[in-house]
Amino acid sequence: MTNSALIASELDHQQLTAAFAQFNTVSGQLIEAYQLLEQQAAQLNQQLEEANQRLRVQGAENAALAERLGQLLAALPGGVVELDADGVVRRENPAASALFGRVLVGQRWSTVLAGCDPGSLEHSYRLQVDGRPGPRVMLQYQDLPELGGRIVLVHDVTRQFELTAELAHQQKLAAMGSMAASLAHQLRTPLSAAMLYTANLREGALAPEARTRFADKSLERLRALEGLIHNMLDFVRGQVTRREWLDVALLTEETLQALPPPAQGVVLHGVSELTESLQIFGDRKALGGALTNLLDNALQHSPAGGMVELRLRRQGNEVIWQVADQGPGLAEEVGDQVFEPFFTRRPGGTGLGLAIVKKVAEELGGRVCCGNRAEGGALFELALPLAGA
Repeated sequence: MTNSALIASELDHQQLTAAFAQFNTVSGQLIEAYQLLEQQAAQLNQQLEEANQRLRVQGAENAALAERLGQLLAALPGGVVELDADGVVRRENPAASALFGRVLVGQRWSTVLAGCDPGSLEHSYRLQVDGRPGPRVMLQYQDLPELGGRIVLVHDVTRQFELTAELAHQQKLAAMGSMAASLAHQLRTPLSAAMLYTANLREGALAPEARTRFADKSLERLRALEGLIHNMLDFVRGQVTRREWLDVALLTEETLQALPPPAQGVVLHGVSELTESLQIFGDRKALGGALTNLLDNALQHSPAGGMVELRLRRQGNEVIWQVADQGPGLAEEVGDQVFEPFFTRRPGGTGLGLAIVKKVAEELGGRVCCGNRAEGGALFELALPLAGA
């Protein structure tokens, strides 16, 4: 064998040895990588098993929660209706089916409500069951943003409605009883005086002058009774019967001229702050009577030599009459009680004058209020809406 052949054989042997060494190295690395992968796979399998276990536990809890919620919805006395995004009933509880008298699933909610009678309050209805009036309900809505629907809570308020109506009836009866008692008290005093004066007329030895005096006194008390009954009828009717366009300044002037001269030197002063002709739509007789009652009340409470002022002005879309006196003013505990029927602290007063003023103001869409002036005395305001307000 030549030297060149020996050299070539030696090179092949070295290359083969290097290749085997490299193969062994790569094989060791692959074995280590495989072992690492096996460890990671084992860890992932363990984590996956733990996650699956948690999901199974959570699923069991959710199933138990769903069961409890289902039992709760079934046991709720109030109705619960679930609507989808299109307003169609998706599900309901038994209470809702019982209230509406039928199953609502699959029906459009707007169609369901179209068959009900709307109540006076928002979201209140009188249901129709088998063509007959059913329970009264209040609806409460709750949006479900994630599901794109809504939950409707249906509250049966039939009993509450009946109790409210019964309470209103009892209050009306109580008010009627109080009014009857007050009216009887107001009628008794002049009637007793008239009976006493009339009884004196039976005395045979009565002088003609005394007979005439007793007859006049009796007639005066009977006229007081007539006036009281007239005021009572005015209050019940509200006095507003015929409405027309009225000139504010002219009506005020007519009222002042119709008043009798004040007694005890009391001065009645009228002031108008109007710079234009204003009109209101109202009842001339009723409004004139209301202004007369306000002025008469102020005159009755004014001291000798005092002054009562009637001021007429405009404020926004209202015309306001202000009646001020220099009397003792209103007691703090009285407040708006002065406008209640038969409330009076004046001897011989009927307690209907200011009540009629309030009723007329309300009938004409206005308002009346009262208070005390800083310089002393009471202040009453009657405000009514102007034409076109």
